[in-house]
Amino acid sequence: MTDWSGGYVTDITYTYGYYNELNPLRVRLGFLNAGLVPPEVATACELGFGQGMSINLHAAASSVQWFGTDFNPAHAGFAQDLARVAESGAQLFDEAFEQFCRRADLPDFDYIGLHGIWSWISDENRRVIVDFVRRKLKVGGVLYISYNTQPGWAAMVPMRDLLTEHAAVMGADGAGIVSRIDAALNFAERLLAVNPAYARANPQIAERIKKIKEQNRHYLAHEYFNRDWRPMSVAQMGEWLASAKLTWACSAHYLDAIDAIHLTAEQQRLLADIPDPMFRQLVRDFCVNQQFRKDYWVKGARRLTPLEQAEALRAQRVIRPTTLGCEPKDHRRPWRGRLAGGRLCAHFGTTCRPQIQNPGSAGTSASGRRPQHHLCPAAAGGAGPDRRWGAIACARRCRHPKGQKAHRAAQCLSDDEGALEQ
Repeated sequence: MTDWSGGYVTDITYTYGYYNELNPLRVRLGFLNAGLVPPEVATACELGFGQGMSINLHAAASSVQWFGTDFNPAHAGFAQDLARVAESGAQLFDEAFEQFCRRADLPDFDYIGLHGIWSWISDENRRVIVDFVRRKLKVGGVLYISYNTQPGWAAMVPMRDLLTEHAAVMGADGAGIVSRIDAALNFAERLLAVNPAYARANPQIAERIKKIKEQNRHYLAHEYFNRDWRPMSVAQMGEWLASAKLTWACSAHYLDAIDAIHLTAEQQRLLADIPDPMFRQLVRDFCVNQQFRKDYWVKGARRLTPLEQAEALRAQRVIRPTTLGCEPKDHRRPWRGRLAGGRLCAHFGTTCRPQIQNPGSAGTSASGRRPQHHLCPAAAGGAGPDRRWGAIACARRCRHPKGQKAHRAAQCLSDDEGALEQ
């Protein structure tokens, strides 16, 4: 019997999550801050879309044409149903990377995204992805990729290996992945209780295991218990992507650009003395003990002049959601997408009004003004604790071409609250 999983966990599905870094509308602000020319995105692709929450919201709430694949048919089936309800036009497949990347009917892409994929696949699949990016990403196009990195994982790597080995060797074959996960974590606690030299050299591991035991088993299965699992430094990532003609552009996590909140003055001076940008990023990861990176890579970076950068930043508009005196309701229940009195609710039960903020206007705003297409909450990373509903609500509020369809998708999803809370 052929094993189609390739060592990836398939007997338990992944969580229902939205990841705003996958939104190509966010690229612009990051690039402008880094002094780079941002791309105009008309076609986009997500590799390994999981339950398809992100790709469907992005397709429904923008004019970008989306394509994507996830080899797990349970994931792909849910994502395709959501795409049909939203009538978003997203082309979603249940093909492995090797099969999908050979398709002859795919366009060239302005943007390709992978979230939570790279560290959990084999080197063979990494080579397939790099070749796909080399062939299908347009000049000036952007690759978003997130991955586990060092040195933040250094202490945990041997413990992760122990957990997966216990699940494979000591777990009962017919018990299911959740039982094997629980048994492996219980054994790890027993091991740490006898005070091994490893625990004395890495005292933070006991607390980490304690926190891991509190997490969703669907998440743990895919995070820790796949066959392939490799944290990779940013320098190693650069080596992998060099053949696709990609260079590191900037972090997709906006706050990483503000050194003062991450680095001491001495650390900032040390990094300022390093001319090579990749080595500077590597040293920065040591300074902050980085565990997970979210990066933009670009094919053919073009720099803005200081004047062009300043003018582009002044012209950039973002949305600042503000609460209008309503207290948040039960945070366990997702907001259902209702609008009342022209107000946009992007929180769970919190009524908010979008304010269009011009960063170059010394705090001026146009409160209550109708947002335009490029001013979605999704463009600014969403708003509120659950960005899935904020993006859909904005699509309807802004009268996007796909907005009404996105609203119907939100209503459909809210009927399945039990799945969303897993």
